[in-house]
Amino acid sequence: METVNRRQFLGQTGVASLSALQYTHAADAPLEKVNVAVMGLRGRGKLLASHFAGLKDAQVVALCDVDESLFPAVVKTVAEKQGREPKLVQDVRKLLGDKSIHAIVIAAPNHWHALAAVWACQAGHDVYVEKPVSHNIVEGRRMVEAARKYERIVQSGTQRRGSKHWLAAAEYLKSGKIGHIGMARAWINRKRPNIGHPKDEAVPKGVDYDLWQGPAPAHAFNPNRFHYNWHWFWDYGGGELANNGVHMLDMARLGLGVDAPTRITSTGGKFSYDDDQQTPDTQLVTYEFPGTILLWEHRCWSNFGLLNEEGPVRIGGGLIYYGDKGTLTINDKGWQAYVDGKVVDKQDGEEDSLGVITSFVESVKTRKMPNADIEEGHRSTTLCHLGNVSHRVGRPVQWDGKLERFIKDDEANRYLSREYRKPFVLPEKV
Repeated sequence: METVNRRQFLGQTGVASLSALQYTHAADAPLEKVNVAVMGLRGRGKLLASHFAGLKDAQVVALCDVDESLFPAVVKTVAEKQGREPKLVQDVRKLLGDKSIHAIVIAAPNHWHALAAVWACQAGHDVYVEKPVSHNIVEGRRMVEAARKYERIVQSGTQRRGSKHWLAAAEYLKSGKIGHIGMARAWINRKRPNIGHPKDEAVPKGVDYDLWQGPAPAHAFNPNRFHYNWHWFWDYGGGELANNGVHMLDMARLGLGVDAPTRITSTGGKFSYDDDQQTPDTQLVTYEFPGTILLWEHRCWSNFGLLNEEGPVRIGGGLIYYGDKGTLTINDKGWQAYVDGKVVDKQDGEEDSLGVITSFVESVKTRKMPNADIEEGHRSTTLCHLGNVSHRVGRPVQWDGKLERFIKDDEANRYLSREYRKPFVLPEKV
C-alpha cells in the first residue's frame, strides 16, 4: 500500500500548478469503462465503491482514506465484484493528474468536499461529490465555477434525482393537478445516540489526523471529532439539516420549481442531549420564496412524525405539498395525491440507489449534463447553510440569491466562507 509520510505531505504540489495537468476525455476515444477513484471509505464511500465496482462500464482503480484500517474490507468487496484490486493511498493529491483515473468520487467529510472537487477539476478529472456538496456557500459556488471553467462533469450525490417516483411526483406537481402550491413541508425524524463528553486521546494507529483535519482548524484528537460524529461540529459539518435535510430540500426545490429564498428563519436548539454536539438536535426552518413557503423540521431524538387515525406514524423523512386544489405526500415508499381527502393518483416507490451513479457514468462517457448537476446540488445545499446561518445568528436573515450574499448583514455574511488552514486553502479564483 502506498502511504504518505510527513515530508511528502508537506511537499505536495500546490493547487496553482494543477491546471497544467488538465485533459479532456472528449478528445480521447469513447470510454468503454470509466476508471474511478473513491475518496473516503466509511458509510457512503464504502457503498459507492461497491456500486461503481459492480457496474459493467465502470471500475474502481484507486481507494483513498486517511484511516488505513478501512482499506481491507473495501478492497475485498471491490476485488470480488470486479476481479482486480485497486491501488491504495492516504492523500487524495497522490491521485491528481493520473490520466488513468477518469473520475474521483468524494465521500470524505463535508469540510473536504469543495477543496478535493476543485483540485480534481483543475487536474482534469470528473467528480461525483457526496451531499451536502460543500461546507459553506462560497465553497459551493467555487465548485460550480471549477466545473464550468475546466469543462468537467460534476455531480452531487443527491440520489433521489435518479429515483423514478420522486421525479414523477415533480412532473405531477408541474401539471397543476393540485393547483398552486402555497406551502410545502419537509422533515427528517431520526433518533440518534447521545455522543457524550469523551476526553481527548492519542490518534489511532494508521490515521493521518492532520490530513483528516485538512482545511479545518487543528484540534487535539477526540473520537467525537472523527468518524461520523464530525457531523455535529461546525468545523466539519452542518448538523442534521445538512446531513439528511439536503435530500428533502433538494426534492422540495424541484417540486416547487424554486431556486433561492428571500427570507429564512430558523428556530430550535439543543433541547434533548447533554453532550458535545454543537449543532441543534431540534430545528425548524421557514424558507420564504415568492408565492410560496417551505418548512423544514428535524428532531434527532424521535422517530415519529405525522399523525393518522391510529396515532403518530414512524416515518423517517418525507415531503407534503399543499396546493389550493389538493395535496401530495411523498417519501421513499411512494407518493399519493389527494383531493377532498381522497386519493386520486399515486405511485409506489422503488429502491434505486444506482440511478444517479449510472447517470454519472453515462455523463462521463457522453459529456452530457448529469441528472444531479453541481449547480443544483449547490442551490439545494445552500438552503441548508442558510438555515444554519439563521440559527447561528439567532434571527431571520434576508438573502440575495443572485449575489449569494445576505442583505446588509455583516454578521451573517461572515458565515459565507471560512478561514482555511494552510496548505489546504480554497482558491479565490479557480
